[in-house]
Amino acid sequence: MKDFKGKIAVITGAGTGMGRELARQLVSEGCHVAICDVLMDNLAETKKLCQEIALPDTRITIHECDVSKEEQVIAFQAAVEKEHQAQHINLLFNNAGVGGGGSFLLDGRENWDRTFNISWGGVYYCCRAFMDMLVASDEGHIINTSSINGFWACLGPTMPHTAYSAAKFAIKGFTEALLVDLRLNAPHVKASVVMPGHIGTDIGTNSSRIHGIPKAEEMSDEQLLLLRDRAKKYGNLEEDISVEEFREMMKQRRNDFRDNAPVSAAQAATVMLDAVRNEEWRVLVGEDAKMLDQMVRGNPEGAYTPGFFNLLPDEDK
Repeated sequence: MKDFKGKIAVITGAGTGMGRELARQLVSEGCHVAICDVLMDNLAETKKLCQEIALPDTRITIHECDVSKEEQVIAFQAAVEKEHQAQHINLLFNNAGVGGGGSFLLDGRENWDRTFNISWGGVYYCCRAFMDMLVASDEGHIINTSSINGFWACLGPTMPHTAYSAAKFAIKGFTEALLVDLRLNAPHVKASVVMPGHIGTDIGTNSSRIHGIPKAEEMSDEQLLLLRDRAKKYGNLEEDISVEEFREMMKQRRNDFRDNAPVSAAQAATVMLDAVRNEEWRVLVGEDAKMLDQMVRGNPEGAYTPGFFNLLPDEDK
């Protein structure tokens, strides 16, 4: 699929970040888009930004959809078919995902299940719902966003990351299995698994909103004390700091993750669209992702030891 003009793309998690940038780049090439999110204020802003650069007669539809709920995904699919007046789509970007559920032992099940069900369940339900429309196209492509945590299940030796990693491993395995299934049964439909490293997005802020967790500046002192004590337990605080200092540190880390990333959301979206054009099924985004992939493959048994993490350059830790 070298040209996106006149094609129809479905993008989940399009309210911010890579989903938003995928939509913007696609409409600038004349691709019709159906975009969804649960945070409708973000999605409305995405639509506005898309309209500013879209080629004439490009259709942009927005849909509220919690991809962890199959009935909402089915309704989303029906709305796309109706509003785009089409029996097919060409591109399915399963991009929606949230963080959370770090510790299987300490975090509540509601938080853990919500993270897993959005990040993995959304991919599964959307592939189920939109597969017939993809097969009905002359050419189709499924792009599933996994992560470096789809091949390395932690954020370092002192940071449990179980729900998100489990979901991203599932996405990677499912997409790889789809390669054979599609080649045998629908060879005109391709699939790619995307594994980004550190991308400058608001995933932290959006994940907190979806989980109903206040921002650091809105948390009570008691909530912050619990987080600070856990950080101290895991060795992620080098010194004893006050609650207010910890609050400011959390705010700064959130902003730094978004603003000082080695790869922007727009750059990541360009890599993803180039991968579609070139029919690349395995897409590592960022030099940090490429380096970590080689390290894990080269030393799988040592991948979860403190010494392994120390081999990473400081800027990638």
